[in-house]
Amino acid sequence: MILSISGVVLFGIIVFLFFRKDGLKASHATVSALFGFYLASTAIAPSIKAGGESLASLLGGINF
Repeated sequence: MILSISGVVLFGIIVFLFFRKDGLKASHATVSALFGFYLASTAIAPSIKAGGESLASLLGGINF
């Protein structure tokens, strides 16, 4: 659950920065959000979630 909330906050910040700095239009952000909602209800959603969790554990295991 913490990973999901962190991911939402991170992607929200990225979209905000793109909107403010790189000229992301509000219509593009809306279409991207709708695509995300539709993608979450498909059969590929568990694979995407598993990939995100694997990436998070990989990044969490890096020692500096």
